[in-house]
Amino acid sequence: MNSVPPSSAPAGRRRLPGTGFVLVSGCAALLVLCLLSLAVGVRSVPLPVVVDALTAYDGRLPDHIAVLDYRLPRTLLGLLCGAAFALAGALIQATTRNPLADPGLLGVNAGAAFAVTLAVGLFGFQLISLQLWFAFAGAVAAALLVYAIGMASRDGATPIRLLLAGVATTAVLHGFGSAIALFNPLAFDSMRLWMLGALAGRDMATVSAAAPFIAAGLLIALSIAPALNALALGDSLARGLGTRVVRTRLLAGLAITLLAGAGTAAVGPIGFIGLMTPHAARWLLGPDQRRILPGSLVFGPCLLLAADVAGRLLLQPGELEAGVVTAFLGAPLLIALVRRQKASAL
Repeated sequence: MNSVPPSSAPAGRRRLPGTGFVLVSGCAALLVLCLLSLAVGVRSVPLPVVVDALTAYDGRLPDHIAVLDYRLPRTLLGLLCGAAFALAGALIQATTRNPLADPGLLGVNAGAAFAVTLAVGLFGFQLISLQLWFAFAGAVAAALLVYAIGMASRDGATPIRLLLAGVATTAVLHGFGSAIALFNPLAFDSMRLWMLGALAGRDMATVSAAAPFIAAGLLIALSIAPALNALALGDSLARGLGTRVVRTRLLAGLAITLLAGAGTAAVGPIGFIGLMTPHAARWLLGPDQRRILPGSLVFGPCLLLAADVAGRLLLQPGELEAGVVTAFLGAPLLIALVRRQKASAL
């Protein structure tokens, strides 16, 4: 009898670690990064002092002020916006079946950023609560524009056509936004860090304004994870399996708008988080969206906080913004993905 040894049965397949182990390890890494984010900077604060500042705050101590008033909002925004960008990227990749999709590459972040530029530069809206609504409108308008450009051909909205349309739309909106900002130097100065994508300079008001919208987007995204698995098989087969395709796509679009819009309004158009994180989750956890989305929810904040902490350490006593660090990391990854022969398949 010709039997196949267990070790050789899944020929050519990589054995994946357990989901629980990966998520627990990711949460442990996230906890360490949160502590580093609170402790590391121009003025380093020992971890015991960080704990004292969180549990027994004393406004007379400079270290306590640095931790609670400056670094805590920055860390919370890293958690919220890292999860938002990562989950938005995972949703876009799942619904378009395009492994190169990303809120930044498909123009969603650029649309939100351009709308916020209009809000600040032309109308003088400085409150984050007002900028959020402009960011949502800009994200929706940019997504619709990119999809319309992609559909304007015989072949329809192919992954490459959507990618090219997104890159072109991003470039145009970035150019218009820069021109508008230059017409108002005062607004440009106040938006300089935001346009680079930065966690610095934010307060708890920004956190409290963005958190409800990001939380709503997270809940919607996690609720449609099973339906996204069916969409990966194609719309016709998904309908045959009982999936409500139109409803799923609408909910995914709403979640992407909430996540990308609120994240961009809060910290600026930070790119490549939504591209890198779903690929890392897929590589570690497999193709099941019920695992990819929770994985992205953990790995996205890890990546953004790691970029923010690295930016503080690289140019001391200066600082490199998180959006610049993620661009340095994400650009080589994008080139590698484009060069892969199987980049068209999830």
